[in-house]
Amino acid sequence: MSEVERHTGEVEGLPVGWRSAPFEGTPALYLHGVLASSLMWTPFLEETGGLALDLPGSGASIKAGTFPYSIAAFDGFIERFLDWRGIDSVKLVMHDFGAAGLAFAQRAPERVESVVLIDALPLFEGHQWQRLARIWRTPVLGELWMGCLSPRLLRRALRDWSPGPILERDLRQFYTELDFGTQRATLRLHRSVKPGTLAAAGAGLGEIDAPALIVWGDLDPVNPVAAAERYASTLGGESEIMIVSAAGHWPWFESRKVIPAVAAFLARG
Repeated sequence: MSEVERHTGEVEGLPVGWRSAPFEGTPALYLHGVLASSLMWTPFLEETGGLALDLPGSGASIKAGTFPYSIAAFDGFIERFLDWRGIDSVKLVMHDFGAAGLAFAQRAPERVESVVLIDALPLFEGHQWQRLARIWRTPVLGELWMGCLSPRLLRRALRDWSPGPILERDLRQFYTELDFGTQRATLRLHRSVKPGTLAAAGAGLGEIDAPALIVWGDLDPVNPVAAAERYASTLGGESEIMIVSAAGHWPWFESRKVIPAVAAFLARG
């Protein structure tokens, strides 16, 4: 197992945090979704090495109220981070809103060697938001939910998203990272998605000709499993699909097969 290190810095004056583990060749770049940060990728980094970025609004990255939390803004942040670190190409691993990495991949397909999608936000028209996401997208109601946030409320939300037992260690990890800046960023990110936003963000998916592994929990209520097939048929490269039975939004919590499968795919490079 590789040792994972924590880093902080500034990219063009913006705070940035990330984690890394030793790697050879093209690194994996892990991009998390909401209710998370680069910390969630630790077991993957230990197995594969690479980099895990705190996206804006999470971890040690920028949480300022002036930042435009959106897929487009995340896309630019990812590119600036890679340029700052002098990294020419990556193997993208994305979960949930980490699918913003696909916007970067569409603009710079030559910089993406392979793609792994794990229960990623569907960049297609017609996405139906899950109940909690609908609350976050609603002004006042979303602020009230965040204002009432407690370990008990968070545990209930996590159980809605993932049917397996949530370990107290994981619950503490999620809860301690949901400070005011992250709460505000989460609401603004969800509200940045207007009619047509997701379809526009995925309009060039066919231009990404890198091989792809698509991993999905078959019980995910956030991003339904039908999106896995849609991604496989839309991406320009050869795609493999791994459906994880009896698993929800974080399938590696419920199946020990996920991390080794991702590691094996990345190693093929």
